[in-house]
Amino acid sequence: MAPANPLPLEQVESSLSDAEPVSQQELNAWRRGFTPQAEIWNGRLAMLGLSVGLGVLLLVRLVGG
Repeated sequence: MAPANPLPLEQVESSLSDAEPVSQQELNAWRRGFTPQAEIWNGRLAMLGLSVGLGVLLLVRLVGG
């Protein structure tokens, strides 16, 4: 396997500063496809599903004895 050649720090910092600021409404918009908005909603729904699943499991264990 070939060794990784990381980018110089100056190039990384300049590429990060090129990002445009996005409004809160645009960031929370429901967009389909491989977009940053879809990734944000995917993470939110995954955490919601995990929380509900753990809550149900806890309730079943407590009530079921």
